Amino acid sequence: MESVNQLKRKMAEVIIGKDEVVELLFNALINKGHVLLESVPGTGKTMLAKSFAKTVEADFKRIQFTPDVLPSDVTGIQFFNPKEQNFELRPGPIMTNILLADEINRATPRTQSSLLEVMEERQVTIDGETLLIPGPFMVVATQNPIDSQQGTFPLPEAQMDRFFIQLDMGYPTFEEEKQIMNRYREDDPIQHLTALFSKEEILDFQQDVKRVKVSSVVEDYILEIVHATRSHEEIEVGVSPRGTLALMRAAQGNAFINGREYVLPEDVKKMSAYVLSHRIVLTMEGSLKKTNKQIMNEVLSRVTVPVEATN
Repeated sequence: MESVNQLKRKMAEVIIGKDEVVELLFNALINKGHVLLESVPGTGKTMLAKSFAKTVEADFKRIQFTPDVLPSDVTGIQFFNPKEQNFELRPGPIMTNILLADEINRATPRTQSSLLEVMEERQVTIDGETLLIPGPFMVVATQNPIDSQQGTFPLPEAQMDRFFIQLDMGYPTFEEEKQIMNRYREDDPIQHLTALFSKEEILDFQQDVKRVKVSSVVEDYILEIVHATRSHEEIEVGVSPRGTLALMRAAQGNAFINGREYVLPEDVKKMSAYVLSHRIVLTMEGSLKKTNKQIMNEVLSRVTVPVEATN
């Protein structure tokens, strides 16, 4: 898909060496999914989200989460207008197309829960009044690794399950970091980014990706992976049906991005770690020895990849 290649080239002007991350963000956007970016401070999580939002001709807002942020700061409030002598609805930053939830794990559980409704149902309820969020809508949340930060609140499983994919930015290579130094020495390239897609184009992509064919062979492969997470000896809670659907859609998105009208088992295998790793809960013994991603790689190695034609 040439549009994605254009997106990668445009994003590469600001974010060095993250083509795959950009592709995965686009996959989430066309699948109406949300993304959780996790990495140590200073690796470009916020810059990536802001740059990606600028490539779409859509509304963008940012919330900097701290422990004193209230749910009403996210969703909005009914406030009394003394001049008009009545209550007026003041929507919060949630009413946008792309929302950057920066350092989401610094917010209290009560504030984190204010995002549950809007992430799942694309609507927000303020004092009994329900407002629909205009499409396209996407939450890009960032967080620093929980176990190394003080004053953070781990995201509950229900919140984690609503993220379409989880990405780790990681450190740049030696050469990539040298390019970053040269690129940012005299200018901030994000200031020169222009929109590549309109909202209408994104909405069209969201319809087109649903038409990518998924054969019964691929469906069985997806289900075998999901059910393997529910029987793994080091997994306490396996992937939910919501995760099953997310993996299918992510595979459709990967096929669509690569210009195919059908899903291959390789699409499923590629997307499994990104879509499923954050949806499993390890046993106490398992969490002491391995990471979620390592366990998911074990699961994938135990499930036979089908070789039949799927188109």
